[in-house]
Amino acid sequence: MVHRKSLWLNIALGCFITCALPVVTPSRAVGAERLKLSFGVVERAISVDSLETYATTGEVNDELAAYFKYLSDSELEEVRQVLVAPIPLGAVVVSQFLYSPIGETLLETLSQVIESGFRNRGKATQKKSRRSSGFYGIRSALILAAVEPKNFTLLNILRKFPSKTISIDLFRSLEIALRLRNIVNRSKRAIKVINEKSREEADTKVVSNSILSDALQPGNFTYTKKSVSLYDISRNRTFPSDIYLPQTTNSHPVIVISHGLGSDRTSFNYLAKFLASHGFVVAVPEHPGSNAQQLQALLGGIADRVVDPKEFINRPLDVKYLLNYLERLSNSNPAYKGRFNMEQVGVIGQSFGGYTALALAGAQINKAKLEKSCPVNRNNLNLSLLLQCLALRLPQLDYKLSDPRVKAVVAINPVVSSIYGQQGFSKINIPVTIVAGATDTVAPAYAEQIIPFTWLTNENKYLVLMNGGTHFSTIAESPESSIPLPSSVVGPSPYLARNYTEYLALAMFKSYVANNSNYRRYLSPDYINSLRQDKLFLSVVKELTIKQLRSFNRDDQILNIAVSQP
Repeated sequence: MVHRKSLWLNIALGCFITCALPVVTPSRAVGAERLKLSFGVVERAISVDSLETYATTGEVNDELAAYFKYLSDSELEEVRQVLVAPIPLGAVVVSQFLYSPIGETLLETLSQVIESGFRNRGKATQKKSRRSSGFYGIRSALILAAVEPKNFTLLNILRKFPSKTISIDLFRSLEIALRLRNIVNRSKRAIKVINEKSREEADTKVVSNSILSDALQPGNFTYTKKSVSLYDISRNRTFPSDIYLPQTTNSHPVIVISHGLGSDRTSFNYLAKFLASHGFVVAVPEHPGSNAQQLQALLGGIADRVVDPKEFINRPLDVKYLLNYLERLSNSNPAYKGRFNMEQVGVIGQSFGGYTALALAGAQINKAKLEKSCPVNRNNLNLSLLLQCLALRLPQLDYKLSDPRVKAVVAINPVVSSIYGQQGFSKINIPVTIVAGATDTVAPAYAEQIIPFTWLTNENKYLVLMNGGTHFSTIAESPESSIPLPSSVVGPSPYLARNYTEYLALAMFKSYVANNSNYRRYLSPDYINSLRQDKLFLSVVKELTIKQLRSFNRDDQILNIAVSQP
């Protein structure tokens, strides 16, 4: 599990972005002195002092040598770094996360392998004690260690565990590791298929760097920004919006940007400015109840839940109301008359905003699929399902969320697998681009974007894979949010990721909203591949099948058998 340290940090931070609840003060910790490692009837112990000595001096004593002899020098150094690397989160943030439903799900998974040492108890007592010693012990240790911000490390977490002995079930750890490896391998195969297919479909001609440079540069339009507060009386809902308006008297296509959960309308202001400079009217609503203010309210104990299930309906309705507002301005206000082309509308959204964009494109909520997927199995590592399953609380109604004015959408890291399922997702019949982050641990690419892409039946569709991209790569830092996001979570070259977002949005909306067919070449594999950067690069496919993705080999079959054993 050493090689998964960044993965679990991504998961923890990703979970926190999607859920948090009020703090409950833990009891005082005793402090672990030994780690007891068991594999069936075989047990061995390591003292925490030995680990601490190794972390601070590099000395490997006799009890560590029995384990460390199997590791290379680089792996040994990685272990050392894992033990002492500071975790950039405060006690309040950690507490809120660990008392949230998502945090508790992660604790449940960890408690399967970590517990206090106990023996000779009845089965019922053991089961109760196991959860208490593992689940509550881990939570207590994490919170107490986080109280010391400069010493919030794995080593200090061990020291804060409320038991002198921590028992780790290596057999169960192996089972979880195999399941994780199976998921990772499946994703790697899919990513390999997409990258190879993108290269194969690319034209052999060399794309001019000057042509690509033009597509990445701001346009020539000047624009003004207008902020308005909109009130939808039918929903008793007020929400602010920013409107970026090119300074000409001509009619311009309209693009709406929908932010993700825990973000706000400033998270993509770089994109709004870029598109406005290219002649689009850009409207950016802020969705109350799932924005940065909601996140801050949760941290302050003012709100009692991460998001109301009604947000699955309210978010698309916010966009529809905003479009209606622009239409009224264009029809009746002399200052704006004829300046908004409401027959040429595009929507781009990230994460929960990706869900929003796809709802407006025609995707339909699939309650039958949700009932099969929820509640989320504790062994499932797709954290976005915990958000999607909230939609089960919605009344069973025929929600009209699509909008015929929307002619094309771009969905970045969208959450769709269960909220729409194949039946609901295949209802989309307008041009769509799905952007997946290859290292997204919040809305995993394979489950949430790659497989759903195979469900699309419309002609003009694109799956863009951002190799090296995470769930947060395309989001600009918001002044409203104080959530720390270390580089391992943001991913490499966030500036480049935002450039890619500008490029893809411009190419998509010029092609299918402004109906400028010359821009379709920018969505082709030869142009996309020409943007290639070592640490962060794009691949694109227009067609993909389940058969191409599911060519399991013998190793995968062995893994599947291993993890299915009781």
